[in-house]
Amino acid sequence: MSGQPQSHSSPRSPVWDPSHQGTGTLPPTHGGLAGGGVVFAGVLMLVNGVLAVLQGISAIAEDDVYADLGDYVYKINLTGWGWLLLSVGVVTAVVGGSILRGAEWARLTGILLASLNLILQFLFLQYAPIWSIILIATDVFVIWALAAYRPPVSS
Repeated sequence: MSGQPQSHSSPRSPVWDPSHQGTGTLPPTHGGLAGGGVVFAGVLMLVNGVLAVLQGISAIAEDDVYADLGDYVYKINLTGWGWLLLSVGVVTAVVGGSILRGAEWARLTGILLASLNLILQFLFLQYAPIWSIILIATDVFVIWALAAYRPPVSS
């Protein structure tokens, strides 16, 4: 070192050259908000499926989790609700995992299952009103995310 300050334009320092801007390729997009929503929808379906299985098991076991409502508009007893929730929960968890793996068939199946789960949760409102409303809102998001997503077209 000679004791003099080095110039910033020395050959060793990087040179800012605006002519090189925009020459790189952009990273692949995954559909914006809907693309990220599909991943989140897959996770939600997986988790909701597992929770529906647990909800169904507690209804089948006639645990004290749900009160006996007696005369309810929909004439399905708690054990019947348990089997419905258990079976839909298992299928929903499998489809949610398939969405996360990127299976093409899983998007349409996910929309159908989220719609079915939305209806089941509406009918189950009497037993667990707050939880059913949360799951109905979740199902609406899952339906939107899976329906709005357009996979990138490969050339």
